[in-house]
Amino acid sequence: MEENATRKKAVLCAIYPQNGEAESDVSLAELERLADTAGCSVAAIVTQCREKPDVKTVLGSGKIAELSVLAETLEADLVVFDCELTPSQIKSIEDAISSDIPVIDRSMLILDIFADHARTSEGRLQVELAQLKYTSPRLVGKGKELSRQGGASSSGSVGARGPGETKLEIDRRRVRERIAALEEELDRVEQNRLVMRRQRDRSGIPKVGIVGYTNAGKSTLLNTLTGAGILVENRLFATLDPTTRQFVTPSGAKILLTDTVGFIRNLPHHLIKAFKSTLDEAVYSDVLMLVIDASDPEFISQTAVTSDLLEELGAAGKPTLYVFNKCDICADRDALVQMKSLASRSGTEVVFVSAKTGAGIPALVEKIESMAMADRHRVALFIPPEDGAVTGILYKEADDVEMEYREDGIYCRCIVDDKLYAKIKKYIVEE
Repeated sequence: MEENATRKKAVLCAIYPQNGEAESDVSLAELERLADTAGCSVAAIVTQCREKPDVKTVLGSGKIAELSVLAETLEADLVVFDCELTPSQIKSIEDAISSDIPVIDRSMLILDIFADHARTSEGRLQVELAQLKYTSPRLVGKGKELSRQGGASSSGSVGARGPGETKLEIDRRRVRERIAALEEELDRVEQNRLVMRRQRDRSGIPKVGIVGYTNAGKSTLLNTLTGAGILVENRLFATLDPTTRQFVTPSGAKILLTDTVGFIRNLPHHLIKAFKSTLDEAVYSDVLMLVIDASDPEFISQTAVTSDLLEELGAAGKPTLYVFNKCDICADRDALVQMKSLASRSGTEVVFVSAKTGAGIPALVEKIESMAMADRHRVALFIPPEDGAVTGILYKEADDVEMEYREDGIYCRCIVDDKLYAKIKKYIVEE
């Protein structure tokens, strides 16, 4: 009860076209979850059926008047629109509401959640850059407290977490300078990530990126497989920072698993750009493990959103294992059976698991090992003394190298990819 008393009261607003109410309901339900994650309780929802948003206030004049009365009566702390708002729309809506209630859009709310959940210095830099790029042209309030970025002292104020500008009017020149500094710093971070990726590439260990919609259970799955100890919470965007752990299969194969930030509908473009170095973990993976919340009635549309974003990032076309998670709480078994049937006909690799209970995990491990090791070979070699230089190539490019030096030559066991296999084929004595 005490927790609810401290939560901000939000009024959610959306428009939908004729016959588009069902889709709007899905989007609004997700907006409710976003608001809850941001620390808000939803006091009311205002919707209107119209083909196009009003250029000035999104909602029509009658609905805006209704929103104004509702927000004042409920003593709302915040108004959130499910669509993206232009700077002039924000100002017009705030003027029409005739109160000091701030107005934000879905993208601002997502950015706010990211600001609250960022834990590493890289994550905080990425969020700050995205916030500054997205919100700086939208800081058009009513002449007082123009900036919505209240810094650490405003951590409990939804829509106000972030870089921490304290002036009433943002100095745009300083904002541009800060954006340039952040981009420069993130370029250095990206270079460091590139070095780490090259080291992983040289190790020869296959890389598997764990991707999927937010709250699908990606972190729980990584914890189950590797004991990574990542924070797991039943809320959106609980994990922002990528985590890579080595996983050794029962047969001894080594695989690098990387947990990535979750996707969501209408993910702010600036956020995608700011998190490029993080999201590139999926691009540089050898195999993708696309985790799907089988208990969510919207899992088909969520999977489509994930696939579209992967294509936008340039990660489409990679070998992909579709992992239907949370099967222990999935009510619609018929949907899973249908999905399995469709997958088998299309040749898609699919596995059904519960990361929480461990059900289906052995089958998952078997499939992911098969896919990750598809172009890799465990071989035994005999290298004659005069070709000893070959050992240097093996140490550099092979994985799991074991050398045994004998009088007649060098015996070696290792894992090699197709490219290296062609180079050392004449030395192979056992596969």
